[in-house]
Amino acid sequence: MNKVKEAMKKNTMLFVLVIVTILFQVLITINGKGSMFAPTNVSNLIMQNSYVVIMATGMLLCILTGGNIDLSVGSIVALVGAVTGILIVNMHMNIYVAIILSLLVGLAIGIWQGFWIAYMNIPPFLVTLSGMLIWRGLATVLLNGTTISPFPDNYLKYFTSYIPSSGNVFVVSIVIGIVVCVIMFAVSLYSQAKKRKKGYETGNTTMLVIKLAIISVVILAVCYLLGKNKGIPVVLILLAVVVLIYNYLTTRTVPGRHLYALGGNAKATQLSGIDTRRIMFGAYVNMAFLAAVAALVCVARFNSAAPSAGTNYEMDAIGACFIGGASAYGGTGTVGGAVIGAIFMGILNNGMSILGIDANWQKMIKGLVLLFAVVFDVVSKKRSK
Repeated sequence: MNKVKEAMKKNTMLFVLVIVTILFQVLITINGKGSMFAPTNVSNLIMQNSYVVIMATGMLLCILTGGNIDLSVGSIVALVGAVTGILIVNMHMNIYVAIILSLLVGLAIGIWQGFWIAYMNIPPFLVTLSGMLIWRGLATVLLNGTTISPFPDNYLKYFTSYIPSSGNVFVVSIVIGIVVCVIMFAVSLYSQAKKRKKGYETGNTTMLVIKLAIISVVILAVCYLLGKNKGIPVVLILLAVVVLIYNYLTTRTVPGRHLYALGGNAKATQLSGIDTRRIMFGAYVNMAFLAAVAALVCVARFNSAAPSAGTNYEMDAIGACFIGGASAYGGTGTVGGAVIGAIFMGILNNGMSILGIDANWQKMIKGLVLLFAVVFDVVSKKRSK
């Protein structure tokens, strides 16, 4: 019983996500609006919220450093999108060269902001607030207030196409889902056995198998629904790569441990000989880089580059992290939690849109959800003390 309670406590937001999804499904069915689980709707949910997953992953690293955030990511999306549009659409540059140059623009922005934050000790809030204005203004100047479109098909295929592009879509989707589940089981069980062999404390194997089985059912269900539509979106593979890399970075590497240490106790981390400035610098460079990746995805999805692109994206990324369990004080949070938070935000947006809820009410509801997530974190911290 204690193990069940502990599992429920660790996966609170996951249970909340399931409840909210079921609630929306019931409301949508009652109102005759279709289904949350319609194959087309599931595919659109992934395509529409891919940017949230990418940016929430980067935002998590900033939050881990001590509850810091980056307010400039939406404007970076607009600027990098503008640069991409100019290079590919206006200048007809090779798409691979254009993509690399666009990512380098994101890195340059991250280096600029990271320098002021890490080495000049300017508060991240002020630096990124400044960046939010600067990069948005620069994007508008570069685009001259207009929208650039359309993008060539050889660019769009990397972000808006599906796997497989032809043949038996359903069978291929199911096979991919089964392969992913088998690999997940093998890696997880091998990792636990390896830890146990080295004498590390590991969780209950039965609970791990149950958790993996539940995740596998979800993966196969998603693959089933995607197979009923057009197949697995290419952007989903990009999301999987980003999540896996950053999950490994935060849980299995020394820099990842340093991030948590900095957020837990900055003074003690500095006194132990860790270069806290380099950690802070790296977190903000990484955030700008992932915002540039999100920009490449967004311009492909909208098939245009506009000065208004990325508006309020920073709010979605920050909200996803806090809803997913990241602490407002730093030092606590996981990539998996950020992904759950991003999915929660996506389902919230999608469900309310299907129900025809007014956009202003949607903003109010999302604001209240974010507030309750932070309040829950603060109350939990006080109780644990």
